[in-house]
Amino acid sequence: MTNGKNGNHEKHHSHSSHTSQHEERLLPPRGDYRTLLSFQKAEVIYDITFRFAHKFLSKGDRTIDQMIQAARSGKKNPLEGSKAGTTSKETELKLTNVARASLEELLDDYRDYLRARDLPQWDKDSKEAQYVRRLGRKTSPSFEHYREFVETRPPAVIANIALCLIHQANYLIDQQLRRLEKDFLSEGGLRERMTRMRLTARGKR
Repeated sequence: MTNGKNGNHEKHHSHSSHTSQHEERLLPPRGDYRTLLSFQKAEVIYDITFRFAHKFLSKGDRTIDQMIQAARSGKKNPLEGSKAGTTSKETELKLTNVARASLEELLDDYRDYLRARDLPQWDKDSKEAQYVRRLGRKTSPSFEHYREFVETRPPAVIANIALCLIHQANYLIDQQLRRLEKDFLSEGGLRERMTRMRLTARGKR
């Protein structure tokens, strides 16, 4: 008899735990932005761009600040967006879009650098571009994977490496944006979650 009661109690407790695990949370948990591959790529792009701009552009050239700020925006906005996503999916979407636009601007700056100096831009199927893509597939990308190239290769090679990495980062951010848009449409923002939780709470009374 006692065992039966305990069994029923355990079954009820297990069911309650299972239900509570699936209840909606007002503030959903956020992952560490540093684990985002797009952020890691953007950080490498910033490190390369900072060195490239100061080393190969003329002192006083406004493009130095423009390129560094674009790279910084591509790195910082996903960070801020990830933090803001706890309370505002809309803000996270907006800041991630800003990062995407900034990297596109930086892409154009590197292309301008090559074109204005009659330097070659690698074809996407060239052996050089393929090598950089393979290098870029390493887990937890780091500037250390590229340091030797940045410190020893001519500017045309470094600019082309940066172009390959920006294309990879843009691809990842595009995937991230599609997921965020899908989440926003299906779950809404904080206001929608608050409304759903209030209605659920009233229904339990």
